[in-house]
Amino acid sequence: MSTKVPMTPSGAKSLEAELHDLKFTTRPKIIQAISEARAHGDLKENAEYHAAKEQQSFVEGRIKELEIKLSNAQIIDVTTLENTGKVIFGATVMLLNLEDDQKVSYHIVGDDEADFKVNKISYNTPMARAVIGKHEGDAIDVKTPNGIVEYEIISVVYQ
Repeated sequence: MSTKVPMTPSGAKSLEAELHDLKFTTRPKIIQAISEARAHGDLKENAEYHAAKEQQSFVEGRIKELEIKLSNAQIIDVTTLENTGKVIFGATVMLLNLEDDQKVSYHIVGDDEADFKVNKISYNTPMARAVIGKHEGDAIDVKTPNGIVEYEIISVVYQ
């Protein structure tokens, strides 16, 4: 039995787009490259053939991986839920660092969607685990490499 993995609708769309591109653009190009390389004769010393076969193996593996991820995905669309001020998967949370008064915002997403450069953090990160289940106005302690940092949850947005 496989475990369902939470994913936002945009995360699922991104994986579906990659899967579609691999199946209907990349795979046919590789098949064509293999066919052309075979036409050149001796396959033992044919670098183009071996490179195309290696790329085909990688692409087929990625297709299978994406299909499994999508089949195990539990799509959670927070925009359909009533915002109670509680931090849940898919929410965007604004935090105030109580030590230096800096504000930071994080969108809590699935592992495959996480991108720290755009403040999307996995629900498995220490920060996300510290805030999930808490409410606006709550103070939380987050264990960081530099020690414990105290934050206050300023706002929770379901978008």
